[in-house]
Amino acid sequence: VQLQASGGGLVQAGGSLRLSCTASGNIVSINAMAWYRQAPGKQREFVAGITRGGTTNYVDSVKGRFTAARDNGKNTVYLQMNSLKPEDTAVYYCNTIPNRAEYWGQGTQVTVSS
Repeated sequence: VQLQASGGGLVQAGGSLRLSCTASGNIVSINAMAWYRQAPGKQREFVAGITRGGTTNYVDSVKGRFTAARDNGKNTVYLQMNSLKPEDTAVYYCNTIPNRAEYWGQGTQVTVSS
């Protein structure tokens, strides 16, 4: 089973996107979840985490701009990204906390133009 991230696209700096992450079954609803991103030539990095109860934490570079949320009834987590910057350009992934190798999906590409 892979987690499917969607909602990426091309946006101008200052714009917004909302990413979604879901999977078959109840993988998302029963786990703490996290968003990660990987820019070209860089390692994958943690972006945001959300507990089952909805408590969130973020990497400093996105604090105040990104918001993680979840709908356990829909087995889906979201990442609302506002005030996007060119340095946010990356492939965005979701996974459980702790990560499981088999859950890494293809991710969704976010490209922010200046």
